[in-house]
Amino acid sequence: MSMFSIFNVSSSAVSAQAQRLNVVASNLANVDAVAGPDGKAYKARQVVFQTQAVGNDRAAGVKVSAIQESDTPGRRVHEPSNPLADAEGYVTHSNVNAVEEMVNMISASRSYQNNVEVMNTAKSLLLKTLQMGQ
Repeated sequence: MSMFSIFNVSSSAVSAQAQRLNVVASNLANVDAVAGPDGKAYKARQVVFQTQAVGNDRAAGVKVSAIQESDTPGRRVHEPSNPLADAEGYVTHSNVNAVEEMVNMISASRSYQNNVEVMNTAKSLLLKTLQMGQ
């Protein structure tokens, strides 16, 4: 793998982690969401990654292959006075787990930072190599 492939691999990872952070932000924004007029509450979304060939060096990068909704049922709370309550008096909340999403956010943020650091290190090594030739 050439030094230039490192930039392709790391940039694919940075892009994938940025998408993951956007999905986590959307999930966290809807933690307390309740069922809308259609009777369906917000469902947590998760990013699915897939390896991809990057460049001509057969280097492996990463891409987002899908964003899937969770099948976990939403939390039901008995609130008969709520206008969004169903016939039994229950309000369906989103199935987003705030603790899991915070852990997911920290993981995605660290991965993003690590890949930026890889690109900075590769840039620094290339610059040092060029300076040796002077």
